[in-house]
Amino acid sequence: MNYDQSVKYLLSLGRELASPQQASAAKFDLQNITVLTKRMGRPYTFYPTVHIAGTNGKGSTAAMLAAILRAAGLRTGLYTSPHLLRINERMRIDDADISDAAFAQVFTRVHEVIEELLAAGTLAAHPTYFECVTAMAFQFFAQEKAEFAVIEVGMGGRLDSTNVITPEVAVITAIDFDHENFLGHAIEQIAAEKAGIIKPNAWVVNAAGRPEASEVIRRRAAEQNARVIEPESAYRISQLREEQGFYRFVAAPRDAASGADGGIGEIEVRLPLAGRFQVRNALTALATARCLAQRGFRIDDAAIARGLAEVRWPGRLERMMESPIVYIDGTHNPSGARELVAFWRDTFAGRRIHLVYGTLRDKAVDEVAGLLFPHAATVILTQSRQPRSLSAETLAEMTGHLASSLEIVPDPAVALQRAIERAAPEDVVFATGSLYLVGEFRRYWQSRAAAPTAEAHPPVGSGSR
Repeated sequence: MNYDQSVKYLLSLGRELASPQQASAAKFDLQNITVLTKRMGRPYTFYPTVHIAGTNGKGSTAAMLAAILRAAGLRTGLYTSPHLLRINERMRIDDADISDAAFAQVFTRVHEVIEELLAAGTLAAHPTYFECVTAMAFQFFAQEKAEFAVIEVGMGGRLDSTNVITPEVAVITAIDFDHENFLGHAIEQIAAEKAGIIKPNAWVVNAAGRPEASEVIRRRAAEQNARVIEPESAYRISQLREEQGFYRFVAAPRDAASGADGGIGEIEVRLPLAGRFQVRNALTALATARCLAQRGFRIDDAAIARGLAEVRWPGRLERMMESPIVYIDGTHNPSGARELVAFWRDTFAGRRIHLVYGTLRDKAVDEVAGLLFPHAATVILTQSRQPRSLSAETLAEMTGHLASSLEIVPDPAVALQRAIERAAPEDVVFATGSLYLVGEFRRYWQSRAAAPTAEAHPPVGSGSR
């Protein structure tokens, strides 16, 4: 198949989370991906991996770690989800998306194996969209002779399709409420699903955050005889400074003797990703890199500092314009909303904020709106074209009472432009909500910059949660 045919076929499989009604009907297990990748020769065994799960921060932590590995001279694969503009973004080698030709070639290989297994009765059902894309990423990294791969969990961990790998280090980032219909309605239940990526005798970086979540990770690690490193206990931060939302700090081991054992001395970290929460993500990536160094990978302090300084992660606190200042950001759950409010308080205290917001039907809409809307001078509600999107009109009915000034503009591009028009030069515009919506904002911005009569405003920085 060619590229367009491959993408069309994948989309025809649907997505497990296409609608709230599918939550109770969706079946998650590792049977399909295990059978499929076994027939493909278990391509994920051809390179070492790090496996990253969590509610918030796993994408940015994955991007940071991949940047560190590249800075250390390792040919590095990065698998993340979802994508913003093109499905190719999900699998990258050395910071480059998979090409259309390679995508078609890898998909054709996976499709042929699926057809063979279905014909033989070895597969009970056709693999899902995510299972297919995961198998493609494993195969692509093997074909490209990756020397390392960073694999982000799609959802949960225990039953996620990525959980066939046995990583060098398993990483758990901040755990909070999200996808409760699938993962459970208590933090302990959610943490147990994330902890499912911990394998026997593994190394685990536990940055779960909440005490009750961290304790679940520790118990799971003890059951698996795994070694646990907790970044905030293992490392201290000093000289923390902020400038226009971007942070620098110095990290050093709390145990001074660890430097003599091959651990770090002091590393000065300069983050190009906005938001104080990125300090925690960077410390998690740093701790993971040091675990890998202790396991024999050639990753020195200079590579850690350089990788963190060079990381890119679009669509999350990404600054697009200067007058007025415009950000786009994928704030899609209450924990992320609290981080965004903290960013407003730390960086834009006293400035008028114009908020463009849209979300999905299965999110904690009331709680997120209750956190964000009271801080905004104006709120413009919109919606993405994704089937799970909540209509702007319904969103207004649910949350309109929380906003002092409210508009409904269903088209995301028109909504963003409307907010920019309403803003004074000293105001700040934030367009946020689901990552699907962020993708539409970015697509609009690209078309705006490319238009001959439009004033181009190239991105000046980006961040992630």
